[in-house]
Amino acid sequence: MSLFSRYLVTAMVTVIAVSAAAAAVWQGRIPGGPDAVTLSILATIAVVAAIAALLTYRQAVLTRNLAEAGLRLGSNVGETPDDAGPENGDDLGQLMESLRWISRRLHERKVSREELDRVLGALNDAVIQTNNDGGIEFVNRAATRMLGYETDELKGTTMRELVAARYADEFMLASEKRTFEAALVARGEVEVPVSYTCSRIDADGFSDKGFIIAARNISERKATEKRIRYLAKIDALTKIPNRMQFQHLLQQYLARAQKTRKQLALLYFDVDRFKDINDTYGHGAGDTCLECLASRLTKLLPANAISGRLAGDEFAVAIEWGRPKEELNAYLQSFAKKLRKDLGKLVIVQGHEIHMGISIGIATFPRDADNVIDLIRNADAALYHAKRNPHEHFEFFDAQMNAASVERLMLKSKLRRSYELDELLVHYQPKIDVKSGDIVGAEALVRWELTDRGLVLPSEFIPLAEETNLIVQIGEWVLNQVCKDLSDWQHRIPGSGKVSVNLSLKQLAQPNFTKRIKRILNKHGVSPHALELEITETTLMRDPDHTIRILRQLSKLGLSLSIDDFGTGYSSLSALQQFPIDTLKIDQSFIREILINKEGTTIVSAIIDLAHSMNMEVVAEGVESELQLSYLKVLNCDLVQGMLFGQPMTGADYFNLLLTASRGDTSYRKLFA
Repeated sequence: MSLFSRYLVTAMVTVIAVSAAAAAVWQGRIPGGPDAVTLSILATIAVVAAIAALLTYRQAVLTRNLAEAGLRLGSNVGETPDDAGPENGDDLGQLMESLRWISRRLHERKVSREELDRVLGALNDAVIQTNNDGGIEFVNRAATRMLGYETDELKGTTMRELVAARYADEFMLASEKRTFEAALVARGEVEVPVSYTCSRIDADGFSDKGFIIAARNISERKATEKRIRYLAKIDALTKIPNRMQFQHLLQQYLARAQKTRKQLALLYFDVDRFKDINDTYGHGAGDTCLECLASRLTKLLPANAISGRLAGDEFAVAIEWGRPKEELNAYLQSFAKKLRKDLGKLVIVQGHEIHMGISIGIATFPRDADNVIDLIRNADAALYHAKRNPHEHFEFFDAQMNAASVERLMLKSKLRRSYELDELLVHYQPKIDVKSGDIVGAEALVRWELTDRGLVLPSEFIPLAEETNLIVQIGEWVLNQVCKDLSDWQHRIPGSGKVSVNLSLKQLAQPNFTKRIKRILNKHGVSPHALELEITETTLMRDPDHTIRILRQLSKLGLSLSIDDFGTGYSSLSALQQFPIDTLKIDQSFIREILINKEGTTIVSAIIDLAHSMNMEVVAEGVESELQLSYLKVLNCDLVQGMLFGQPMTGADYFNLLLTASRGDTSYRKLFA
């Protein structure tokens, strides 16, 4: 019975008792009549009963209000218990049950929070909770380790104080749907690079309860990326810029010279009879000579010059010239003689005295060329003539030396005619699974053969196609030819593998490129999953916003996407995460280095590991020996291609190879024996 019910019963009994007593008096049932004492007693009883009823009622109301408040409090920490209600005895019983239930729920919450704290404490990633203004309210142990502060030191500070200034304005604007990169400032003003997500805390239907930040220390990854960028630009043996980096720097020099109307000189030189040094004393001695030459060259460079190793024993020096034009030739003659004298000094290797003579070719901008490719080519032509000059061993470029300019114009004309007459060819270079040794696909390579000259190298005619914009038509022709072959193979050999095709920047720039690809696939009835498109790293980063939009469209169609010649450009793996890339192809220049020095192995291993961490497949191109293959197998490379598995072959020969493999002879050693 509730207190309120007891109040009603007490009140009713009191009223009945008083009424009965009063009636008895007035009716003469009490002897002596209604004397003053009796009336006083009756009045007292009535007053006391009224007070008791009022107090009982007030207690009942307060108790019920307290019980209801308990239930409302309980509903804020969890669900209302099923047994909470009027049937649980009186109001005090209901209140007690509510309080017990709240106690249980709060205990459960405490246990859950302790479990959550243990989980967060075990994480290697930092977790930080802030209020809506960025004030820190909670950090896990990983956050204190990362930042070098104790928990009490961090609480009360703001994220703006911990984020490097250049990231502060945008840090809290991040979304949990993407991973961003920034830097946090640890104790001692040390910056810690992190990848992080930042999301709002959504509680009770509100999204202004603050933020949760999860941050991962990426210092090691950043250091590895920096190392990769260094190794991609610097020749591992000589520690001076490699060909790719030298050409990049030369392009900058040339652009500056064009803008400032200055001159630019290029000296191209190599070591005379370097092959004899290798053959006589061994390649180790040859490498030592090149290291010594590069070291001496670096010390000889004027302040306005750069140097690089272009290949083997070939080096180059570019010099900006801002003084009078008529003085340039005299200066270059003097500098060339100094190079020959100082670089040719005696080198003692393994107890042997070795003299290195060098020959130098010189070309200048703007007199001899107005672009990097022609400047290098003309300096190389001058070097060829310098080797035939037994006296000076250096030559300035002269237009009569180089018939390449005329030949270049002729090749452009012949290339267009060959395309129009359908005389271009598509060859296929097989790709091999490193673990199984099976053929899993191929790369399509365009070839051009002239009756009066033979095979023209792609490095010669592809730039011509780019210059004349013929590359777009040739690229579409290659795609059609590959899809035609794929359609034939798929009908005759199930699971014939995937074929990759190279794309140019100008193809990607077409406004309707995705529709063109789709139309070609539909025309030949080829599944998009059988085709892979390769884009060079340089093309990828030329216009990232446009490229990522096109690549996402292609990926949505079902095509695989690959980065060709990875490591020769200037992108970072962080940037690559934004692109829908499936495969990285390691440039063959790095593959050649893995047997020469540890630096080569280091960069290849780093690329493979980082690619795998982003769920990308890795292809090594330019594999020429079993030893290289063995190294790549140890490094966990996925696929390989190169001359070890034969020259690129016609479509018919590749089909016969697939046919043989489909009959059970899948090992490349048998197929390419």
